[in-house]
Amino acid sequence: MELLNDDYYMQLALNLAGGATGQTGVNPVVGCVVVKDGRIVGMGAHLKRGEGHAEVLALNMAGEQAKGATAYVTLEPCSHHGQTPPCCERLIAEGVGRVVVATVDPNPLVAGSGIRRLREAGIQVEVGVLEADAVQLNEAFNKFIVTGRPFVTLKTALSLDGRIATRTGHSRWITGSQSREAVHTLRHRHSAIMVGAETVLADDPELTTRLSVPGLNPTRIVVDSRLRVPHEARVLNDSAPTIVLTTDRSDEVKAGLLRQHGIEVLRCGSDERVDLTIAMESLSKRGISSILLEGGGVLNGAMLEAGLVDKLMLFYAPIVVGGDGAPSAFQFKGPEEMSSALRLSRVSMQTYGDDWCITGYPAVNSAETESVAFALKEEKSCSQD
Repeated sequence: MELLNDDYYMQLALNLAGGATGQTGVNPVVGCVVVKDGRIVGMGAHLKRGEGHAEVLALNMAGEQAKGATAYVTLEPCSHHGQTPPCCERLIAEGVGRVVVATVDPNPLVAGSGIRRLREAGIQVEVGVLEADAVQLNEAFNKFIVTGRPFVTLKTALSLDGRIATRTGHSRWITGSQSREAVHTLRHRHSAIMVGAETVLADDPELTTRLSVPGLNPTRIVVDSRLRVPHEARVLNDSAPTIVLTTDRSDEVKAGLLRQHGIEVLRCGSDERVDLTIAMESLSKRGISSILLEGGGVLNGAMLEAGLVDKLMLFYAPIVVGGDGAPSAFQFKGPEEMSSALRLSRVSMQTYGDDWCITGYPAVNSAETESVAFALKEEKSCSQD
């Protein structure tokens, strides 16, 4: 039996927020629970960018019962006028007596000012309840708002010996139906999905979200240095927006034909291959805050070498493929010594039927992760002054 305490109610708020992952665009996911005299009187989650925030929806439900109540919020209430009014002012106006915040907001427009405003109004504020869970929930938003670059999750399905296809190129299906369902949920939760031209040429994927209930289709991104993807490829249909990343060297006539089909063509660098760092910067300017990378070994390796992968999700099937020339999940030069191999931190495992998924974060990006964590720590410290 769970105890009725701050952790309990904050967990409810986190569950509300997590249910909206993928729906809020560049905004964070936020949940709010309002409690009065031992009863939940209001609940809400931010569901769409530009619409009511979690606190507003929960306070609307609570009505007059909000006066003197405790509001549990997974992210610091905003203090600035954006597409919606500041939530801290609404909490003050409703006479809330106490606000419990999981974590401060790394957005420079907030950055502890929402908490300070609440305290200035005489409201008791507690910060840090289930903080680690709240930070994890908004890991993509935290990186995007602090660094201005999208959060990249590399997902691949592979055999026990690291193969993503047989020596003939056959790859359907490596993992089982439960793993594939999980991957479609990941698509729903990311702003965009990215593959290379080789994947499109080999498999002709549509790259949409196919679940038992309707899901959101991410923007489709194809890395195609030479514009080889045929116009009849399913990834170019109108099921979802598509962006093709290419170079200054690619044929302008081919690029023009793609644009006639409603495809956005972004030229990223003047070398033979797409400059992936420039690509990430260009995509972030278009509001893409998170990317699910479902590339082949070459693109996966290039993204890792460039230090652009924030998280890996490796879906292993209990099979051994073997075969000379069978493609591997990661193709890049690699280190000369084992001590220099890319190492994952915060590793966890989850099973899907007979498959299992290893999730971890590249240690090479630890400095960037620490910068985000430092920003959160600094804001929390300032908010308690």
